[in-house]
Amino acid sequence: MGRKTRNEKAPLARQPVTCKKVLRMNNHTVIRDELLKAMTFYRELGFEFLPSKEEVIHTLIAGITTKNEKGSEPCNQVAESPGAYMVNKKQALDALRDEIGDCQRCRLSNGRKNIVFGEGSVDADIMFVGEGPGRDEDIQARPFVGTAGKLLTNLIVKLGIKRDEVYIANIVKCRPPGNRNPEEDEISTCIPFVARQIEIIQPRVIVCLGRIAAQALLKTGKPISRLRGDFLDFNGIAVMPTFHPAYLLRNPKDKWLTWEDMQKVLEKLKNIAEQ
Repeated sequence: MGRKTRNEKAPLARQPVTCKKVLRMNNHTVIRDELLKAMTFYRELGFEFLPSKEEVIHTLIAGITTKNEKGSEPCNQVAESPGAYMVNKKQALDALRDEIGDCQRCRLSNGRKNIVFGEGSVDADIMFVGEGPGRDEDIQARPFVGTAGKLLTNLIVKLGIKRDEVYIANIVKCRPPGNRNPEEDEISTCIPFVARQIEIIQPRVIVCLGRIAAQALLKTGKPISRLRGDFLDFNGIAVMPTFHPAYLLRNPKDKWLTWEDMQKVLEKLKNIAEQ
């Protein structure tokens, strides 16, 4: 066979993802700017292509916004200061919220009043993940603002932390009818969004509130009574499953177990800070 001409292309499956192709994947301004900075940085290191897997690209972008192992400043100007880095996280969360839009991806959209995206510090050390919004949350478009939410807020304050210093989200972002448990297809449709919130915020510890949140995030069928009290892992982040505040309202005798779990969380944060 003769040599390929300059205009001939290799089969699609064999073509690497070039910088120009990545830019065509999504024309959102924030994503475009972050990809451009990432590509410039890695091109200077000698890379000709970015990997084709989305999750790897996210990792590469995140890698240039943090300090290296020796503690020196980043090689580019994506994160000139902690404040600038937090702005980038805020932009990424805003872009994710825009992507969700007026979501109609599952049946939960039929009865909801509001999408409950999540709230809190973009630089939180602790991220709380519940199962889904209730009536009060659906009305206010904020997570954990009802009676169970007040108990959670009290718990956070007793830990010596302000509520706005943590991040709070749910596995599903629309209220299930009658506060029923979200169904598997609803969870599978919505969980990629909370996974991306975790990816953006990069908390040091995730606290799963209740069985559904823990089972969904950790991909397990074990009951919360067997999961709680021990650290597990989600993409390299420590996860502490514990009881849902609504359960504690019905079973106040178990509050001390959740308090015990949260003491372990504080100890974990201390150990991480000392490393």
